[in-house]
Parts: sequence; C-alpha cells; structure tokens
Amino acid sequence: MNTTPAFPLTPALRAKLATAPVAGLSAQLRRKGLEGVFVDGVRPLTAGQKFVGTARTLRFVPFREDLFSSHGGGYNAQKRAFDSVEEGEVLVIEARGEKGSATLGDVLAIRAHARGAAAIVTDGGVRDAETVAAIGIPVFTAGPHPAVLGRKHVPWDADLTIACGGATVQPGDILVGDADGVVVIPPGIAEEIADAAIAQEAEDGWIARKVAEGHPVEGLFPMNAQWRARYEAERSARPEAARSDTGRATS
Repeated sequence: MNTTPAFPLTPALRAKLATAPVAGLSAQLRRKGLEGVFVDGVRPLTAGQKFVGTARTLRFVPFREDLFSSHGGGYNAQKRAFDSVEEGEVLVIEARGEKGSATLGDVLAIRAHARGAAAIVTDGGVRDAETVAAIGIPVFTAGPHPAVLGRKHVPWDADLTIACGGATVQPGDILVGDADGVVVIPPGIAEEIADAAIAQEAEDGWIARKVAEGHPVEGLFPMNAQWRARYEAERSARPEAARSDTGRATS
C-alpha cells in the first residue's frame, strides 16, 4: 500500500507544528468545525516529550483463540508494522481502548526508535514501561500493563484507517502530541492550522502578560475593540517581540 500523503509534512511545517502547543492546535481545529480529532485517554510515558509526525497505522482485534493461532504468531502484522515504520512517522495502534493487555514492549519500542519513528501512540497498554520510557522515543499510551499481547488482542492488519482513542486516523494524517494529549490534523489544512495556532499563541502570550501586570480579564480575554487596538499598535511597534512571545492564557 502506498502511504505517501498527498500533502507531505515538510521540514518547515514540522517545525511550525513543533512550536505550536496541542491546546492551541485543537482550538484552531475546533474553529474549523473538527471535533473528532482528539485521541482520548492517552498520556506520555515520559513527561515533557512532544512529537510531530505522519501516521502509520496498526489494528488489533479482540482476542479469539483460533484467530490468534492463525494471525498472532510468526511475522505477524504487529512485527511487520514495527519493522517498516519510517523516519518521522508515528505508529498509531488501535487497541479499542482495552487496557487489560500490552500492545508493545521494550523490543518493539527499540525497533521503532532505531527506525527513526517520531512516536508511538496506542489506546492500549504498554509492558516493560520503565524500560520503554528510557529508550527515548515518545510513547503515548492508556497506561502500563504487564500482560502480553495475546491476553486481549490479535494483531490483524496495518496501513488502513483505524480508530484510536475515539479518533479516526488514516495513514498520512499528521499527529502532534504533548502534555495535553494527542491531536490528529488532516494534512490538507495542517499549514493553515499551524499558522493560526502560532498567531493565537502570540496573542494569548500578550494577554497573559497584561493579566500578570494586574489587568482584569474582562474585556481583555477575549479582547474588546480597545484592547485589540492596543495589541495591534504594540505588535506593529515591536513585531519581533510579538512573534517571539510564547506565554499562554488559559481558558
């Protein structure tokens, strides 16, 4: 299957998305009417990690003895996916939100890291959690679990449209993850979303500074016409400072 996206993730776009927080990106996606783009219930194994990458997908189906016998052993779909993930890609695993079994462990995480994968996202469990966290590749998961794959899952197929954490993910979709979670961005609007999120961050940082100076939030967050005019005037006078402002207000 050809997984090359129609709108590739260029280095420049990757850098923009790495600058924008997931909270800001999610706000811009919501303004575009996209609500079903949040991978719910996953958290990073290691605090402070962020990733940007294009999706490769892997699907597990519920455990059934005869199907595990035919699909679970040997060079199965799980192993093939970890062996073929490319540099800058995110391996996204559909585990149906089932946390009662692992979907990967240290050996497969090492393999993905060696291949240059940007991250692993699974709405299932991860075994060898401390070891996996120490490998260095960002892993976002529903939580640790010591059980092996066959307790709850059959590795079924890869490189197709899946569901992960309640979000539909297609090969080539762009995923961004940080401490707030993981968001899925359709590639065709990724540049627009990134630019809007970065602009909003600059604005919110300015607002946060004004609040820290003692100004009330009324009329300032969001800005009324008077505050908007003041913001635009300061931005025009100090464009570099406005662009570099990374503080954030919270809603």
